[in-house]
Amino acid sequence: MNSWKLKEIVVMSVLSVVFAVVYLAFLPVGKILVGFFGPIGYDLIFGIWFIVSIIAAYIIRKPGAAFLSETIAAAVEVLLGNAVGPMLLVSGMIQGLGAESAFAMTRYKRYDLFTLMLAGVMAAVFSFVWGYFLSGYAALSTGYVLAMFITRIISGAIISGVAGKALSDALAKTGVLSSFALGKEHRRKHAA
Repeated sequence: MNSWKLKEIVVMSVLSVVFAVVYLAFLPVGKILVGFFGPIGYDLIFGIWFIVSIIAAYIIRKPGAAFLSETIAAAVEVLLGNAVGPMLLVSGMIQGLGAESAFAMTRYKRYDLFTLMLAGVMAAVFSFVWGYFLSGYAALSTGYVLAMFITRIISGAIISGVAGKALSDALAKTGVLSSFALGKEHRRKHAA
């Protein structure tokens, strides 16, 4: 039941490569926001860097989809030349574990909007804890760090959860996901 099919691996890999490029494209946007707002600027859009884990898990609905897709995306980003280098792979794995934890909490049975938003929130929490130690947030005021944390959580819920669901549902409507769990669910809803 939980064994992966080749088409699922291919789709997850393609999504990961596409979003690795998207992630790189958003780095300059983050830098501009940091220029205007300080370190919290990245947190405003941080949810974009979790989105592939939510989309892959929502489409494929198998244990490991969130973790693997985010890890592959990070690896591709490193290969494409992200300045962070191999440490980015660790960050991707941590973000993927965060998103994966939300699906694990439901025993991989719920893929509704709440669960997808929770996956974005958990990716935000995991990444923030990692970033706190890696990026020296302790040097910032407690109130500012708390604002960064809350902003990242909201970004994870909205950009990864809500936008990730919307993108996936739009893709399902085209019929290209008809042989995947999301596509089958979409067909059942519209057949009734």
